[in-house]
Amino acid sequence: MKDFNLRLEEAARYLAEADAVVIGAGAGLSAAAGLDYSGPEFRKEFADYIKKYGFPDLYSSSFHEFPTEEERWARWARHIEYIRFRPDAMPLYRRLFDLVKGKNYFVITTNVDSQFRKAGFEADRIFEVQGDYGLMQCAVGCHPRTYSDRHTVEEILRHSHDMTVDARYLPVCPVCGGNMDVHVRKNQFFVEDEPWQQAATRYEEFMTRFADHGRVVLLELGIGYNTPTIIRFPFERILFHNSKAHLIRLNAEYPHGPAETAAQTIPFTEDMSEVIEKLNKDEKHVS
Repeated sequence: MKDFNLRLEEAARYLAEADAVVIGAGAGLSAAAGLDYSGPEFRKEFADYIKKYGFPDLYSSSFHEFPTEEERWARWARHIEYIRFRPDAMPLYRRLFDLVKGKNYFVITTNVDSQFRKAGFEADRIFEVQGDYGLMQCAVGCHPRTYSDRHTVEEILRHSHDMTVDARYLPVCPVCGGNMDVHVRKNQFFVEDEPWQQAATRYEEFMTRFADHGRVVLLELGIGYNTPTIIRFPFERILFHNSKAHLIRLNAEYPHGPAETAAQTIPFTEDMSEVIEKLNKDEKHVS
């Protein structure tokens, strides 16, 4: 791997010269930004759940099979408020926006915390593939529509006791009368509603216009191998077919890709906040 400053200079130059910038973001970005899924803040906020169920982190707790809807939604309400509604835009996301604002950019992300929207990214330039903690849907996807869950979350938190809530505060599907679920892709019932479809179309059109032929920079942040087929592998395919494309990959554990596209890849294993901050300064200097 080249010297850190040389990689920064190279990345800044490609960003300054790019026809388009595509941000691909995964869980590693929000972790680097400070959303705590497993550290001290998580252990404080979810001490009762950790004590009772032994949850090692917030992500794992999402898949626990609770015996009742009352217990399941009590946990989800606390989870959603903690990650989705309570935090303001994290500084790292704001710096990332500073890096691309004024550029021709698009965001594709598997994160469901809405940090891109909070940081100022334009809503019609974001594709949240895996959903949004701020929305809910019919648990069995009986109709293709999502609903805000803010009021539901607030009511459940207000009336929760001993990690459960009375059934009267549970959300009910307005069509089939069944259970509701968080709008997160975790089973075959995930709803790809009209706004989701529109975002997918805008992303596909953007990629068709720029990714195959133009000087596109793929800025990949915190993408590992949990769901690599959504962002990581497609980005690598773009590199393979477009010699003008470059990938700036920020990933502490998995910085490298195929040997065939190594010359077009600029890997960073350093602290993500530091890299984005320095790229902001260097790219403005290049411009």
